[in-house]
Amino acid sequence: MRVLLDGFLRVFSSLALSVALLLMLGLLTWLGTLEQVDHGLFEVQKRYFESFFLVHHAGSIPIPLPGANLVLCLLFVNLAVGGMARMRRDRRTAGILIAHAGILILLLSGFVKMYFSDDGHVTLFEDQRANHFESYYRWEIAIAEDLGDGRLREHVVPQEDFADAQGDRTARLGSPELPFEVEVSHYMPNSRPTPKGPMFEVAVPVVDGVFLQGRELAAEAETNIAGAYVSVVERDGTRTDGILWGMDAHPLTVTAGGKDWAIDLRHERYAMPFTIELEKFTKVDHPRINMPKEFSSDVAVIEGEASRPVKISMNEPLREAGLVLYQASWGPGGARPGDRLFSTLSVVRNPADKLPLYACIVIAAGLVIHFTRKLAGYVRREAGA
Repeated sequence: MRVLLDGFLRVFSSLALSVALLLMLGLLTWLGTLEQVDHGLFEVQKRYFESFFLVHHAGSIPIPLPGANLVLCLLFVNLAVGGMARMRRDRRTAGILIAHAGILILLLSGFVKMYFSDDGHVTLFEDQRANHFESYYRWEIAIAEDLGDGRLREHVVPQEDFADAQGDRTARLGSPELPFEVEVSHYMPNSRPTPKGPMFEVAVPVVDGVFLQGRELAAEAETNIAGAYVSVVERDGTRTDGILWGMDAHPLTVTAGGKDWAIDLRHERYAMPFTIELEKFTKVDHPRINMPKEFSSDVAVIEGEASRPVKISMNEPLREAGLVLYQASWGPGGARPGDRLFSTLSVVRNPADKLPLYACIVIAAGLVIHFTRKLAGYVRREAGA
């Protein structure tokens, strides 16, 4: 056992492993950057940087590679074992140990961001308000129950529960609170509803003269619009077939159990602990050209009966209750002077939001301590010469 432990420490604390991992990170960054030309940022990020293993194709030659997730995990172990556990600990190495601790905090913040954060956007016209933000990429099925008096109760199904229902495979979604089950099939990450012409056949069901036509995934993942076929199956066996599409203006409506229900496919939503209202959107163009020089949003942050004004600009985000809201974009595209504009704010909920700052402070402190000691030793030697 002692021999195995010594071998583990020797391998995972070696400087050679550190160099190899850093070179592999550089290679993955280079390959991932090139891949973005054809596949877009989102797909490349998941394939190269959030995976443990991947296969890169150099022409027709497949090359298996470790993903950046695996490389960074190994680098964390390498720094923890070699830079902290096995390094000599005394006054001469205090600065180096502190700097290594800062690097470990930086890697830890990336891990927390990847697995425990939510990010999306909220898009508002002036005088509109919202208490949630939406994902750019993820989808969910919302089943809304009409409680009367304008009140709704939602049953939300995450993407993981139906994303595999592609082709003839089905996913059955149900709850004891629902008087029916929803069968999902032919889920398509990117699709368009298309009227069926009389002269051609299609391989998917046709509902009320319309079918879902699958499309290639776009390089910009946020432009993909998901779609799926659903069947509402009541307890007595009655079926109602329909199509859900992510950009449909109206949900699929059914009556079951003596109540009205609405079923919608939409971007995944995340609740905010406050309500935000867009009071004024300001866009300043460069002289003589229709290109924005700067744009900002004057918003009201509403919590209960209290409301306070905040200005969000491109370099001044709003940090509130664990969320960060950035001024991201505006629209609609091609708007003319005087047209009503909307503002899009990127929203991030990241429990490790402050960790990179703290890590940089720790690293800087460690380097200052180390090089101050080196400078002091040099000055003493020169004075004694």
